[in-house]
Amino acid sequence: MATARWNGEVIAESDETRIVEGNHYFPAQSVHAQYLRPSETTTVCPWKGTANYYTLHVDGAENPDAAWYYAEPKEAAAEIKGHIAFWRGVEVSD
Repeated sequence: MATARWNGEVIAESDETRIVEGNHYFPAQSVHAQYLRPSETTTVCPWKGTANYYTLHVDGAENPDAAWYYAEPKEAAAEIKGHIAFWRGVEVSD
């Protein structure tokens, strides 16, 4: 089972992540939404499309733009629609 942790809390757990470019993308329903705050940040990947971000908020600490997802991924990345990935100090283990 893949697990994402930050600031002492489990942010997400799933047996059904998708690994793309070395990142675990967790199904959205496996992510603890109480730790997510919407961000205005977006970036563009040439083959995946436009990424949207969340800031993690755990026990009073914030990790800006530490989670991302593709709301409408390009066809080549269709398998990660509805999935969320992490970086910026979030520990992901499997």
